[in-house]
Amino acid sequence: MNFADNRAFAEARDQADTLASFRDQFNFPPQRNGYTPVYLCGNSLGLQPRLAVEYVQDELNNWATYAVDGHFHSERPWLSYHRQASKGFAELTGARPVEVVAMNTLTVNLHLLMASFYRPTAERYKIVVEEKAFPSDRYAAASQLRLAGFDPDTGVVEWPARDDGYLAIDDLRDILADQGDSIALLLLPGVQYYTGQVLDMAAICELGRAAGCAVGLDLAHAVGNVELKLHEWAPDFAAWCTYKYLNAGPGAIAGAFVHDAHFAADNLQQLHGWWGHEENTRFRMLPSFTPAEGAERWQMSNPPILSLAPVLASLQLFQQAGLDNLRAKSRDLTAYLAWLVDTRFGDRIGCLTPAEERGAQLSLVVRDSALSGRALFDALGELNVTGDWREPDVIRVAPAPLYNSYADAFDFAERLGSALQELTP
Repeated sequence: MNFADNRAFAEARDQADTLASFRDQFNFPPQRNGYTPVYLCGNSLGLQPRLAVEYVQDELNNWATYAVDGHFHSERPWLSYHRQASKGFAELTGARPVEVVAMNTLTVNLHLLMASFYRPTAERYKIVVEEKAFPSDRYAAASQLRLAGFDPDTGVVEWPARDDGYLAIDDLRDILADQGDSIALLLLPGVQYYTGQVLDMAAICELGRAAGCAVGLDLAHAVGNVELKLHEWAPDFAAWCTYKYLNAGPGAIAGAFVHDAHFAADNLQQLHGWWGHEENTRFRMLPSFTPAEGAERWQMSNPPILSLAPVLASLQLFQQAGLDNLRAKSRDLTAYLAWLVDTRFGDRIGCLTPAEERGAQLSLVVRDSALSGRALFDALGELNVTGDWREPDVIRVAPAPLYNSYADAFDFAERLGSALQELTP
């Protein structure tokens, strides 16, 4: 890769970027302390698409105009509103549309799916998570064990990181070879939230199947960020939020995947609610449950329309841009940002994220023992740089290809230099 450390290079890359026009479709934070925003926090909360404002307003207008008839007569009828997300979710996850559904939030979906796929026995009950798993996943796994009558201290099995901080698939293979007969479920991420490492999801699924374990993937940091092939890889289930790279807003409706191998008509291993009943007879209010087609049978209640509207808006932008195009830009833009940081500050700032296994996220760490990472993060904030801090020592930055520019990467390097100079005695 041939990069140059000057603004002219960054501006030339932006002028040649075929996705550059999407930047104007997002609302950025205002200036702060005289600095324009450098927003590199799409791995935590994506920016607001202007189209999301329009979509939410449309549904407020439909509510005012149609009232209850909005379920049937608006432009996007609420009765089938969740299906508006199916095509976009399927494209982003490499799934069939019938295998995905928009519902609930991420951890709620993990619990609902574990109710179906975590079926422990006295001999096979353990759940594998990665070392330094996102707390919500660990809490979910531990509580499922506890509810089933098992001790999380012995039932949660950690896939340990190596000395470099990375997870090696060979170590997971060793765990399964040693304890596979007692492991019921692999609950693992697509992208490790702390290091930004993209895991070999295909290998995880293959190893889990071979060991007789159910496999569930948490794709919170993977969806809209890296390539996914869920139908081909065939985990039993997956779940993701939509407020990070998918830019659907805080607490927006999440997504779930169930492989079509589990869609037999007599499969009733779900927690049931009326929106999971098949649509044609749902309103007959029958006492017996008839499952909807595909992943929809895992739905519990009708979707909150105002929280799902921004998801549809964001998915429309992804479909217009094309994931292949976004991923190509992401590889180059993230490499440029990593190169700038290493070229200018490699003796003081390191990166935990492996260059060959990453999406948009870079997990930066301070190498200079005389410098506080938290102080550096706070100093960047004063310069209107938005990343996020993860204890104990990581500053996460993520140039999202839908709205971030090469100039953003260059400005980050400039302001990182200013912050380091300010903090240096």
